[in-house]
Amino acid sequence: MTAVSRLALSILSSILRPSQPAGMASHLDDNCLFCKIIKGELPSLKILETDLSYAFLDIGPASEGHALIIPKYHANRMDEVPDEYLADILPIAKRLAKAMDIVDYNILQNNGKIAFQHVFHVHFHVIPKPNAKEGLVLTEWPRVEPSKEVLAKVLERIVSRL
Repeated sequence: MTAVSRLALSILSSILRPSQPAGMASHLDDNCLFCKIIKGELPSLKILETDLSYAFLDIGPASEGHALIIPKYHANRMDEVPDEYLADILPIAKRLAKAMDIVDYNILQNNGKIAFQHVFHVHFHVIPKPNAKEGLVLTEWPRVEPSKEVLAKVLERIVSRL
């Protein structure tokens, strides 16, 4: 079976069978777009699903194959998601990158409106970067060069709060 056939079969099976495991509803928000996708109330182009995560194609992709991975736990920000859900996500991102046979790609996760989060359910983007014009396009990476003393104070503050 070819990769295209497997993808088509996955899409058809996601449409024909519900995606929500038993007991999952207690962690979801009835008003959330992504929670409705998890519960099978809204359609998606499902790539794969585990007990804790759901991956699907982005309908407004930055490049071909742009996918989203969402935890089956409603939270606005990543720091609100239980660790077991987060531990499930990066192996899925790795599997997607390998399945897409991509060398260059971004894994992106935004928290909050000014950080460019548009759907307030934690989600991770896997964005293929086939060339300089497609995928995530940054014109610059803002960079400062603080002194060693300033970095030492930042380090101390963060470590003291762990």
